[in-house]
Amino acid sequence: MKLRILTLTAATLLWVSCGTKKAAPVATATPAASETVKTTALTPALAEGKNLYENSCARCHKLYDPKKFSQEDWKPILVRMQKKAKVDDTQIALISDYITSQL
Repeated sequence: MKLRILTLTAATLLWVSCGTKKAAPVATATPAASETVKTTALTPALAEGKNLYENSCARCHKLYDPKKFSQEDWKPILVRMQKKAKVDDTQIALISDYITSQL
């Protein structure tokens, strides 16, 4: 009886471990040939602004591409979001400088 249970257990483990796993395809973000990628070397201040933008804003919603809005459109958005994101005037200035540099 023990041999039968042991054989059945071993066969089940072998069967389960040999199952194939299908991985989900990974989407890669590559720019289209017609798109030009702007590569700007970030100064320490711009890098800090980017970090604040990514960490403060992404806590509540998706990050918008800085190019989605004009500089004039971003001003009231940042003013409105400053209190919600709990960032001070210096931090919002860094975020604004980063966004402006990406336009």
